[in-house]
Amino acid sequence: MTAVAVKKQQAAAATPAAYDIKVRRMDFEFSDDIPEFWYGNDPFRTLLLAALSGGFPEGERFFIDSVRNFQDQVTDPELQQAIRAFIGQEGHHSKEHRELNAFLERKGYSISKIDRWVGKGMNMYRRRYSKERQLAQTAAVEHFTALLAEQYLLNSDELDQMDPRMAPIWAWHAIEESEHKNVAFDVYRATVNDEWIRRSQMAVTSVMFVTFTTLDMIRLLRESGHAGDIKMWARGINYFWGFPGRFRKLIPGYLDYYRRDFHPSQHDNRALIEKARRRYLGSKA
Repeated sequence: MTAVAVKKQQAAAATPAAYDIKVRRMDFEFSDDIPEFWYGNDPFRTLLLAALSGGFPEGERFFIDSVRNFQDQVTDPELQQAIRAFIGQEGHHSKEHRELNAFLERKGYSISKIDRWVGKGMNMYRRRYSKERQLAQTAAVEHFTALLAEQYLLNSDELDQMDPRMAPIWAWHAIEESEHKNVAFDVYRATVNDEWIRRSQMAVTSVMFVTFTTLDMIRLLRESGHAGDIKMWARGINYFWGFPGRFRKLIPGYLDYYRRDFHPSQHDNRALIEKARRRYLGSKA
């Protein structure tokens, strides 16, 4: 047996034996009387999440494809079952965010442009990246989304600041991102298990994720007429990077990814997720 084969076998044996992933078929509705700035009456925070939502459908399709590329190499039956649940959850995320994006379009925002640009970007990655790097990118973005879900949306009063008709989709998405946060990472570890690819791709993905999300948000702010509001920018930057510093507080968790012994399950937020399930998902929890 080669050294690479031994490394993959050891990684597969270390894969966690249990996953708690439930595929929920939601059907959110977004009526036109929901206010334009549905998140704290704040263009900055509202359009930051709008920019993220614009990229979700095509991004999640890429995540599904990158995991499927290695599905037949996974021998652990529990991980195979988790892959199927991951695909189900991500597929439903795409569907519901298309509905949210249609609402945002009706409010006058060109979210469809973000959707098209992200689709072109994902197709470029499919052409230019190896399948190993595509999976590494998915594992990296899944770490971002898990941090945003657990330490930003669910571990604070952020959802309470949203219009009550808008908070449920973000709570649901955050809960499911936390539920399946191990899957792409475990598939990577069980099949590729190359630390240079994993960590270098996180560095590349970090730059792209932050850059393109910021550019999309700025364009949406221009469309809102608030791009020149200096006080809004000051409040927003302070909120995320100063005090209370919602994003600043994510930095230690982000940096954990570069540790050789990192695993997403080391960030244990099961009690927090259970609380959110009971509050926002009701019978579908």
